[in-house]
Parts: sequence; C-alpha cells; structure tokens
Amino acid sequence: MLTFVLKRLLQAVIVMLVVTLIAFLLFQFIGDPVTQMLGQEATEADRIALRQSLGLDEPLWKQYGTFVVNALHGEFGTSLRQGAPVAQLLAEKMPATLELAFFSAFVATLIGIPLGVFVALHKDSMIAKWLMGLSLLGISLPTFFIGILLILVFSVWLGWLPSYGRGEIVAFGKWTTGLMTADGLKHIILPAATLAIFQIALVMRLVRSEMLETLRSDFIRFAHARGIPKSKIFYKHALKNTLLPVITITGLQLGGIIAFSIVTETVFQWPGMGLLFIQAVQFADIPVMAAYLCLISLIFVVINLIVDLLYFLVDPRLKAD
Repeated sequence: MLTFVLKRLLQAVIVMLVVTLIAFLLFQFIGDPVTQMLGQEATEADRIALRQSLGLDEPLWKQYGTFVVNALHGEFGTSLRQGAPVAQLLAEKMPATLELAFFSAFVATLIGIPLGVFVALHKDSMIAKWLMGLSLLGISLPTFFIGILLILVFSVWLGWLPSYGRGEIVAFGKWTTGLMTADGLKHIILPAATLAIFQIALVMRLVRSEMLETLRSDFIRFAHARGIPKSKIFYKHALKNTLLPVITITGLQLGGIIAFSIVTETVFQWPGMGLLFIQAVQFADIPVMAAYLCLISLIFVVINLIVDLLYFLVDPRLKAD
C-alpha cells in the first residue's frame, strides 16, 4: 500500500511540474499585460517601469522558478486586472465553484446509478428504450445550449427560477455557501442541472453496460442456480461489481466538472473560478490564468489519487497483486 501511494505521489509531482511549465510558457504569448494595464497612450518609460515592478523583464527561466517557488507557498503573484493577490481571488471564488461541482455530481450519481440499474434490468421495456434515447440526447447537446434552454423555459417562460448569480449566501469563516438558504438553493438549481444532465446520461449508460456484462458472468449464473433471491443477486452481488469502473469515471468526471464549469458559470454568471478565468483571458491576466490551470491540474491529480486508492480498497485483486 505504501509503495503504491509513493508511486502515485511521484507521478503527481511530475505531472504538476510539466503542467506548470506548459501553462507558464503558453501564457507568455497571450497578449501584453502592460498594454492592457496602461493603455496605448502610455509612454515607453511607464511601460519599462511597470515591467520591472511586475518582474516581466527577467529571463523566462527565472520567472518560472519564482512562480514555482511562490506557488509552493500558496502565492501566485498579483492579478494584473484587479491588483489583488491571485491566491486571495481564487480563495474567494473557490467555494462557489466547488459547491456547484459537488452538488451537480451528487445529483448525477444519485439519479444516474438507479436509472442505469433500471435500464439494465428492464432493457426490453419501452421506458428503458426512452431513457436510453434521452441519455443519448443528454450526451450530445452542448452545455451552453442546455443552459440557455433551461433559462428560456424555467426563467423566461415560467418564471420559476432565477437565471443568474448565486443568490443569498451564508459565511462560515472564509467559506461561503448558498445551500443553507432558500434563495441560494433556487439559484443553484439551473446551473447544477446544466452540469448534471451530461453526467446523468454518462453514468446511466456506463452502469447499464457494466451491469449487463456482470449479469452474464458465471458467478451470477451460479447464484441463480443456488436459488438466491433475484433482488439479492442484482443489488448485492451484481451491483457491487458494476460500481468498480463507475468509481473511476465518476471521480474523473468530478474533476472535469470543476475544470469545465467555465461555460456554465459564464452562462449563469455564477461567481466562481471559471468566470474569473474567462475575465482573466479577456484581460491577458497571466498570473490568474497560470494559477487557475495549476490549481485545476492539482485537483485532477488529487482526485485521480483518491480514485486509485478507492479502487485499491474495493477491488481485492489489486491487493493480491
């Protein structure tokens, strides 16, 4: 177990170093932050002074080294657009993004797994066929279109739900949440549904596929031959083996939700890290962009490590190896 964890940690360190290097080099070619901050009418002396104060006149390798060392201490420099520490901006926006991501992932798992089991056990029924057709539609439709469609129906036509913002929030120290207020819950429904629709369809189809394959296994036939009740075979033996690959996909999809909630946050003006990143791109705010990508990569790496550990604990064959 210790060797397994150490190998994964070493891989995580290598991945993070590569990501930070790629992100840092990539954003050297996205606009000129000095021009964005001072405008076209600034004098050359003003430009030189600003570059020196921001450290942009130093060699790239030195800028990268400084960035890595500061990042290890939780410091990502100062936002060129807002003039505030990047770490502070990310800390302020992170609760909104994580709340939206975990809420939508929870809803997707809560709905997707039972639907997948139902479709597998009743694969020839009309309801199952309709559900599979709707799941294909959910996977195919782009996120921004789903968001706009939900706004049109539930906000514009019906007027049931708000179409933008986070609503009323409650602060617990530095952490904020809207799940403790009625207004906050109303505001999170549409963006969470937008993110969850694709996840529900994916989880449902994955569970169905794995469940059907498991039901054709020899140990399931043997369980039927022994006279074990069908409900116990389906929901104890078959479902347990079905959920092994679902753990991996669901974990990685959680990272994807956090990383790619940019579109949803933009459509609903959700005040999270994704919206902050979009605004940083428009302004060529390099510190914010680089810090955001590094943070998202770290989240992916941590989630992947947790998924590997869960797999190790759940699947006895890995322990034997």
